[in-house]
Amino acid sequence: MHLTALPCAPAPGRLTEGPVWHAGRGDLLWVDIPAGLIHRARLVDGDDDSGLPDLGPRRTVSLDGPVGAVAPCASGGLLAAAGTSFLRVDEDGVATEFAAPVVPDDGTPRRMNDAKCDPSGRLLAGTMAYDATPDAGTLYRLDPDGTLTTVLSPVTISNGLGWSPDGRLLYYADSPTHRVDVFDHDPVTGALSGRRPFADTSPAGVPDGLAVDTEGRVWVAVWGAGQVRAYTPDGALHAVVTVPASQVSSCAFVGPELDLLIITTAAEGLTAVQLAAEPHAGRLFICRPGATGLPVPPFADDPAQQLSGSTTTPYDPRGSA
Repeated sequence: MHLTALPCAPAPGRLTEGPVWHAGRGDLLWVDIPAGLIHRARLVDGDDDSGLPDLGPRRTVSLDGPVGAVAPCASGGLLAAAGTSFLRVDEDGVATEFAAPVVPDDGTPRRMNDAKCDPSGRLLAGTMAYDATPDAGTLYRLDPDGTLTTVLSPVTISNGLGWSPDGRLLYYADSPTHRVDVFDHDPVTGALSGRRPFADTSPAGVPDGLAVDTEGRVWVAVWGAGQVRAYTPDGALHAVVTVPASQVSSCAFVGPELDLLIITTAAEGLTAVQLAAEPHAGRLFICRPGATGLPVPPFADDPAQQLSGSTTTPYDPRGSA
């Protein structure tokens, strides 16, 4: 199956990443990593004949440094994997440090990259060196009480987190391997075991962010290929979504029915000639993939609220872009 994604209205970013549907608020969150920006926007009616919605005006919080990913909190507000720490971003857009791993003091600057909550609401987040130094990264698990656990080390560019519908498998990409791997995942303890190859994205490009649908298919953003590739649970290619921007960074199922696929891309690192050839680089894109995504749980810092499905006053971050 071949599909084509269409560009959304928000202006291009440098390195847009980490899209996540905030079901409690009915809007999309995403980040622009080097700019240190957290964006959010609602779906609105499209103004063309595609039948697809678009994204409306975005609201933005600006942090003091790079932000790799963001997750809704069950208690309200957001949790950001930013710099080399985890920040709570409250209802007014004020950020305070919640936890921070001890990173090696070896002169290699690092930052947080991709992050996502597991089915129990624990956050998995990985680091990388700014210059992608091999084996300089680590994958951490952040529990709701602030406990940090190293779950995988070393890695180079930690990316692509997603769980199977039953929560017993974790899909993960260390991008330079050109491969998505799969682990056995213990839903109770969060422990990982039995790492093995799942899908190879070479020679098209390298795997970046990913999302899993209700049939257990894994939708992988392939950086350098201008594609999202979907694989069946046995690793066979199921679908290819063409994106008119080569540096495809991540994807997420969004909307009330989770039947839309939002795709993030990057302009960072492209030459003037390449940017002229890819005028939509850095934009978000949308398509209807014929699949339904799995809900992404919030960070479970308030289990009672998470279970009850209650919400707080709508988040209204300061600033705009």
